[in-house]
Amino acid sequence: MPSNDARILAQAAVPTAAVGAVAAVIGAIVAGGEGAIGAVVATLVVILFMGIGLYVLQRTAKSLPHLFQAMGLMLYAAQILLLFIFLAAFKNTTLFNPRVFAITLVAGTLAWIAAQTHAHMKSKILYVEPDSGASSTGGKPEKTGHSS
Repeated sequence: MPSNDARILAQAAVPTAAVGAVAAVIGAIVAGGEGAIGAVVATLVVILFMGIGLYVLQRTAKSLPHLFQAMGLMLYAAQILLLFIFLAAFKNTTLFNPRVFAITLVAGTLAWIAAQTHAHMKSKILYVEPDSGASSTGGKPEKTGHSS
């Protein structure tokens, strides 16, 4: 992963982990150990799902830019489907508190989205590749097309 992508990933994951830590403390106070475990599991699910999603979208943007928007929509649908599968598998669990899990999941997702949006707005990503041939010809771009 290029350094800019890794920087955006870190800038989104750290605030999400901080929200998860606060949720774990609140969950422990409200629901005991099960609440803390629910908050930690939810935070790990958010970081894992959203981190993989960011990685897949960045790779798609570089290799298949014409599929970027469709891939983003498909990825978010797949993330929701995987979350439903996860919730169905642990529906009757006594390992963690489902209410704390759900609240932390929503709070962590909102924290990730806000932090990722902030990181993208602050990053200086070139949307046009600078012309490397302009410097070798004295500032004028080389002609590559048909001239008459």
